[in-house]
Amino acid sequence: MIDGLDRVLGDSRQLGLAELQGVLLELFDGSGVTGRLTSEQVLKKDKVYRLEFEIEGRARTVVVKLLDLPRALRNELIATRWLPAVDLGHRCPVLLGVAAERSGRCVWHVYEDLGDWSLDTTNPERGRVEAAVDLIASLHRRFAEHPLLPECRMRGHDRGITFYTANIRDAIRGLEYLQPPVVDLDPGQVAVRDRLLQRLYTLLDEGPDRAHGVAELGGPETLLHGDLWPENIRTVPTPYGLQTCLIDWDATGVGPLTYDLSTFLYRFSAHDRPWILDYYQQAVAPLGWRAPGTSDLNLLLETAEISRLANCLVWPCIAAVETRAGWAVDRLAEIERWFEAVEPAI
Repeated sequence: MIDGLDRVLGDSRQLGLAELQGVLLELFDGSGVTGRLTSEQVLKKDKVYRLEFEIEGRARTVVVKLLDLPRALRNELIATRWLPAVDLGHRCPVLLGVAAERSGRCVWHVYEDLGDWSLDTTNPERGRVEAAVDLIASLHRRFAEHPLLPECRMRGHDRGITFYTANIRDAIRGLEYLQPPVVDLDPGQVAVRDRLLQRLYTLLDEGPDRAHGVAELGGPETLLHGDLWPENIRTVPTPYGLQTCLIDWDATGVGPLTYDLSTFLYRFSAHDRPWILDYYQQAVAPLGWRAPGTSDLNLLLETAEISRLANCLVWPCIAAVETRAGWAVDRLAEIERWFEAVEPAI
């Protein structure tokens, strides 16, 4: 019996807790052992938790993640099909169990706990950054033009130029809807909305030129992690050296390798980006891809970054219309500052 298992995450009021508790019982062989729940830690609000147990006198920890159905399938395919297909199955957390809420509204995943060895991009250790780049480049090399890419695109996302165009159009549509009688804006909020619209109209006009650049210079299509922020990269010390893993594959999809490269490089200081780019180029050399000139490369990297920022605009617009949420309109000013902060990556 595991004391406290029947109360796991009870204060969170999440769906599917009975199903999650059932999977944890099976995972720890709870009917045949003695143990207790010792702590619960929120890793990402309303989404990811670390659970610590003491089982037969030994500490055991797992990470549990709440997902909607498409994300759950995407993450399961990463762990059980896509990465193993290119001998990278050991480079994501082991999926220990799956618990679907009985009505099908959500799914819990139970993962091994890789600890808190996220990548430091403020004061980066070169060895850890190189280990991360080696894994990213290996993913891109092995999946370049791979026959599984159509399935990866269908179950994941298309991160090519359509991601840019669709998000710009969706953001414009959402902003144009933010006016009376749908939403009441004060003069300052109207000014922010109008400035964002003008910026997006310009970016939409630039779409054909950017599409040409991505097609000609963006490199081969490959499987992308899609969200290479430092908290999604674990460089875990082992007796055999650093073991790098990528977690949180919710945004995975198919597109040019410059999409992932853009996310990764923009998280570092301008000082560190050139040597990271050089190291990445050496690691993907077998693909025959060479970074274009600085101007063209910056256009490719900026295009991916702008795609992500435009996507961030879509959701507060929907929230402002559906719920009249004050935070949603206020968020527009913050996202405008993000656009203004975009600089040449190299």
